[in-house]
Amino acid sequence: MRIGQTSFAVFASKLVGSALGFVATLYFARTLGAEVLGQYALVLALVAWLTLAGNLGISSAVTKRMSEGESPSAYASAGAVTIAALGFVLGALVVVFRGPVNAYVGEPIAPLVVALLLVGLFGSVANSALNGERKVHLTGLLTPVGIAVRSLVQIGLVVVGFELVGMLVGYAVGSVFVGVVALSLLSVRFVRPAREHFEDLYEYAKFSWLGGLQSRSFNDVDVLLLGVFVQPSLVGVYSAAWSIATFLTLFDSAISSTLFPELSRADAKGQRDAVETLVEDSLTYGGLVLIPGLLGGMLLGNRLLRIYGQEFVRGASVLWILIAATLLYGYQKQLLNALNGIDRPRAAFRINAAFIGVNVVLNVALISTVGFVGAAIATAVSAAVGVVVALFTLRSEVAFAIPFGEILRQFGAGAAMAAVVYAAEILIETATSLNHNFATVVLLVAVGATTYFLVLFGISATFRSTVFENSPV
Repeated sequence: MRIGQTSFAVFASKLVGSALGFVATLYFARTLGAEVLGQYALVLALVAWLTLAGNLGISSAVTKRMSEGESPSAYASAGAVTIAALGFVLGALVVVFRGPVNAYVGEPIAPLVVALLLVGLFGSVANSALNGERKVHLTGLLTPVGIAVRSLVQIGLVVVGFELVGMLVGYAVGSVFVGVVALSLLSVRFVRPAREHFEDLYEYAKFSWLGGLQSRSFNDVDVLLLGVFVQPSLVGVYSAAWSIATFLTLFDSAISSTLFPELSRADAKGQRDAVETLVEDSLTYGGLVLIPGLLGGMLLGNRLLRIYGQEFVRGASVLWILIAATLLYGYQKQLLNALNGIDRPRAAFRINAAFIGVNVVLNVALISTVGFVGAAIATAVSAAVGVVVALFTLRSEVAFAIPFGEILRQFGAGAAMAAVVYAAEILIETATSLNHNFATVVLLVAVGATTYFLVLFGISATFRSTVFENSPV
């Protein structure tokens, strides 16, 4: 498999999907306002944590065991049975405690939380099995399709007046669609798994489940705690800033998704040199998009959030902090991906535990004192702690070199980009009649991206080589 091409295919798919999702979110923000958007974010965060509890690392274990090439149908079936059982138990608990759930969100949406939980678990099983069959590109291609279906249904229901309920129903429909298509693309079929298949999944999942908890902690613990300390409108503003920051993580997510089955396969075959090369590649390109994104967020934060509406501009104070957090977390994710790929879930477990502990404690302390800026600072600091611990842990297992030179070249290209964008913004404001914010942002982003990649192409022989090696010619 040509890893560069596969990573780009997954990235392009996620990019299209995120663009569709951005258009839908922009419509909801302008039509319904920050309060409803904040309630929507709270529901999705709650469902994400429930889905994590219903998964318990089983999806990661399914991908790992299937990628090793032995009894893939049995491992997929064992994972599906386990997750289905956990899902129905959790769904019943949500029904029992529907009062507190409805009170937390502020709307009677407990039945929709159950539905979103079950369809989310269904999709996680199907996608993990596809990844285990090394069909990562297909999983990536399903992303924009699912978001397109979801967004169209959501917008249609909001137009006719369903507001929050319409957004949640549309989300469920999109998830079901992706899960069904993913299931149809699988080569494995349901078989009766033996006891050892459940045991093998458990042996991996008992450590890897904390990786999912770490991911949810990074993405959602601040949103959940903000729901306790601040009003939904501020949660909506914070979520809008988060949506921009997470948009920039698409490329590093594509890299980790592509490399995991390759790392697992190389480690299973004892190809240690290949593992080292894959780890170095993941760190070389983990910040390829996030580094210019950080500098761009510092320059254009106000303009970017003004697209959502004037009430969202106050989120500019946290936007660049959140992008910095995603950059640090992106490197941490690549390191943990490698640890899990070489079957060291116990080491990843310890790192995840440290990250989660720091993240939760700092979020509680800082949100209660400085509001949503504190949430962003807590997220960034915990990511910094996590990447340092992960780096030292992985280097004790794999003798890889840290590509400092390439990372510095990316920052150098980003600095050149920032200078050009700053000059272009001044020129647009003083020497042209263009006063449309969205058009200005699109123009500046296009100028910045072009400058960054041209400069990087010129100063980095590694980047040039990667482009040539993975070009379709």
